[in-house]
Amino acid sequence: MTQEVAATSQVVMGMPFWIATAIFLLAYGLIVSEKIHKTIVAIFGAALMIVLKIVTQEDAFNSLELGIDWNVIFLLVSMMIIINIMKPTGVFEYIAIKSAKVAKGKPFMIMAIFSVVTAVVSAFLDNVTTVLLIAPVTLLICQALELDVVPFLITESLASNIGGTATLIGDPPNIMIASKAQLDFMAFVYHLTPVIILVLIAYVISIKFIFGKKMHVREELRQRVMAMNENEAIKDPVLLKKSLVVLAVTITGFVFHGMLHFEPATIALFGAGLLLLVSGTKEPHHILAEAEWATLFFFMGLFMIIGGVVKVGLIKWMSIKVLEVTQGNLLGTSMIVMWFSAFASAFIDNIPYVATMNPLIIDMAKQLWPNFSGIQLLHHPDLMPMWWSLALGACLGGNGTAIGASANVIVVGMAEKMGRPISFKKFMLYGMPLMIESVIICTAYVWLRYYVLKI
Repeated sequence: MTQEVAATSQVVMGMPFWIATAIFLLAYGLIVSEKIHKTIVAIFGAALMIVLKIVTQEDAFNSLELGIDWNVIFLLVSMMIIINIMKPTGVFEYIAIKSAKVAKGKPFMIMAIFSVVTAVVSAFLDNVTTVLLIAPVTLLICQALELDVVPFLITESLASNIGGTATLIGDPPNIMIASKAQLDFMAFVYHLTPVIILVLIAYVISIKFIFGKKMHVREELRQRVMAMNENEAIKDPVLLKKSLVVLAVTITGFVFHGMLHFEPATIALFGAGLLLLVSGTKEPHHILAEAEWATLFFFMGLFMIIGGVVKVGLIKWMSIKVLEVTQGNLLGTSMIVMWFSAFASAFIDNIPYVATMNPLIIDMAKQLWPNFSGIQLLHHPDLMPMWWSLALGACLGGNGTAIGASANVIVVGMAEKMGRPISFKKFMLYGMPLMIESVIICTAYVWLRYYVLKI
């Protein structure tokens, strides 16, 4: 390491350091064990950080560095409102039935199209919402064709995490990275969408080899699917048109938010408010009640816990250790960030993981370039590959196991309700190899684009 890095390497490990570290590790352990609901753990851990004076209430509620990231919270809640208004229109059922008919009722073609549709929709809507809406219709199609629904549910879950990686709003880790690194919507499209297209192509080819030969249906069953009328799925065409217009305006706002000098949260909040206004909703209570409030409070508590360990210097200490291992080699650091993120996110929720890694990467940057600050530091050309490596590893790593991503947990729960339980081992048997395949592709992409071609 350089003398400048060594000079900034001192961390005072006093009582606040060990108290904050203990709260942090205990919270993580309880979140991973799932013995206590993660939202309860996050809220109580955050309260302890304030009560024990690791952070002040001012830090927790108002500090950009140590407190709740309100950009993330309002972006999530606003998109939840938009989706909750759209849900009763039947648009997602329409898309699923139409896709099955485009596939002419052929099982693997249905699986491939459903996977691609899920990935594309997940790039613009929350992954969990996407699978919640697609899964019931998948069951309907599989029952008509007398097919096992489990392979379809697993492939859709994995596809949702792949598609969600492509954009700023597709997956909560990306929202968190964008907010902390001050990256705009088009930066994610420019840097991540190309490799996600490659990953999705490889994914479809792979599931062809895994599932393609196992699925056969009789002609009369195939004709049953072809006879379905997708138009009957649309329950409220007027609301659907309004929703699609507002969604288009919102996504356009995301694309140009950098030029407009608005945060993504502002764009999303405007879209949610506009749709509430034009949808004719007289009482918004049910729409607001259906927002994932447990998830939102989980985020809030988590931000405060992470703020505590940032304040006492644990994150700084961790960043120094990473730099000692890599000896300041930026390619090596990017690869460690990507692969460690992938396997860590396979076994622990990628949201708390990214909440921890964001300040760690910023602190590593401060060690490497002490003369830089603000946007110059966050967007340092040599730092950018680390942000993209973190996003790719954390989002795609969630595909490794049934608990790696929220969409996976939801799908496993829905399968159990359908009477077709998916064991942890079975999900991992399919998910882990496909996750490793996707990260290998991303490794080659990051190495070639940022360290060979340097574009």
